[in-house]
Amino acid sequence: LPERGMWMFDTRQFEKINPQYFNIIMLSEHDVTVQSRNTGHYWYLHNTDYPAEGNCVIFHKHKVSHPYHLHGKAGTLLQAVRSIKEHDKWQLENKYKRKTLEK
Repeated sequence: LPERGMWMFDTRQFEKINPQYFNIIMLSEHDVTVQSRNTGHYWYLHNTDYPAEGNCVIFHKHKVSHPYHLHGKAGTLLQAVRSIKEHDKWQLENKYKRKTLEK
């Protein structure tokens, strides 16, 4: 079994969170909270510290006043960041499509 703490978020992983892409709200060894500068959506990433697939739980909300809902899981912080960026891409593409259809 890996040494306790090996599965926590660390400084090397935090470097994957681009401050030009995200407004970084909070970083700790178990929790990361960011806001996408593209969509304005909020993301809370929780590291369960459990050495198994999907140890990073991804929560999401559209506005600061909304409650978080479960978005999914990821094996690493980097995978969670990729998932957020994919969601942003989908959101922005569909927002454009909706506006185009409304005209």
